[in-house]
Amino acid sequence: MTIAPPPLAVLVKGWPRLSETFIAQELVALEAAGHSFEIWSLRHPTDIKRHPLHEQLQAQVNYLPEYLYQEPDRVWKARATAQALPGYAEAYAIWRADLKRDLSHNRIRRFGQACVLAAEMPDAVLGLYAHFLHTPSSVARYAAIMRGLPWSFSAHAKDIWTSPDWEISEKLSSAHHGAAFGATCTGFGAKHLQQMSDDPARIDLIYHGLDLSRFPAAPDRIWRQAGDPLHLMSVGRLVEKKGFDNLIAALTLLPAELDWHWTQIGGGTLQTKLTLMAEEAGINHRISWRGACDQPEVIAAMRAADLFVLPSRIAADGDRDGLPNVLMEAASQRLPILSTAVSAIPEFITSGTHGLLADDAPKNLADAILKMAQHPDQSAQMAEAALTRLKSDFGMPPGIARLSNRLTAMLASQ
Repeated sequence: MTIAPPPLAVLVKGWPRLSETFIAQELVALEAAGHSFEIWSLRHPTDIKRHPLHEQLQAQVNYLPEYLYQEPDRVWKARATAQALPGYAEAYAIWRADLKRDLSHNRIRRFGQACVLAAEMPDAVLGLYAHFLHTPSSVARYAAIMRGLPWSFSAHAKDIWTSPDWEISEKLSSAHHGAAFGATCTGFGAKHLQQMSDDPARIDLIYHGLDLSRFPAAPDRIWRQAGDPLHLMSVGRLVEKKGFDNLIAALTLLPAELDWHWTQIGGGTLQTKLTLMAEEAGINHRISWRGACDQPEVIAAMRAADLFVLPSRIAADGDRDGLPNVLMEAASQRLPILSTAVSAIPEFITSGTHGLLADDAPKNLADAILKMAQHPDQSAQMAEAALTRLKSDFGMPPGIARLSNRLTAMLASQ
């Protein structure tokens, strides 16, 4: 029995990626909602471990040339095929205009990957959907123009705040073959994109939410007392916007009588720098650097911890978090939360009610840690409130239903 090719092509930066489980959660849910699609990945996987969600996905995964020089025959063959497509000349003109403003190897690679995508996508494809507004959306846009198809995107954080205004505006403009719709996971980001679009209705606020069926029920915690040891934990890549250097500096300011230990989960480019910083401060023996962990390992660590800390901040290049899923995951395990009022974090955490939001300065972080350590009853109350809010307002089904309707309408327009 021959299976018909799917009508939707989904573009992602890389597949699978442990740091983007929110994408895997969404795609598994879309399959369950009846959507059929193939994944087209711009990069090959680098993570050693996989999330259980990756094993649930039924979609075929295709890999575009990560670097054009690695597959020259495939690229040139695709270019010849693409040049015969009705929209190639227009896509080429748009890309040339983009290249003039962004003369980079990445911009050249985007067009080459788009040619391969346009040439190799099944004829049955009726629309494209890209995760992230920067590179994946560029590839989707160029390929969609070549094939005369609608395209759409989901924007998150870095892709919104580090993309040039001209590029975002054109991707949101009907006159420039902009997206049929765009979804974004925070009200903060949605407002920004609506202001840049020629039609604000093009942008939808769709929270990722959390599929609580994937997580064990919140434990009946035996709450620590004020004088007990404090086990802090964090989950996040070791990159500037996560603010872990500020947290290390904050930990050095905690009083000597507080017996603390910090577990950090996640790898990244700043691992060596942060480890050295902790060693020079004389506290590295109180830190467990776990590196990348799979979901069961993360949840087990959350259930063993007393306080979840995510000291997010705005990086020098403008990059910042949106609404990190790890905050909702911590809430699902009734784990008290300390974070910062960056971007959309206050959309989930009201400071003093669902957790504490501190300034990211080390002294303020240290004061907040100490406050939560000294007042465990208040921390427990905030953890209960965050769990209640998660269940009532941040479940996954409403967002998936909205996204499903948008994708169905886009495909039906063909």
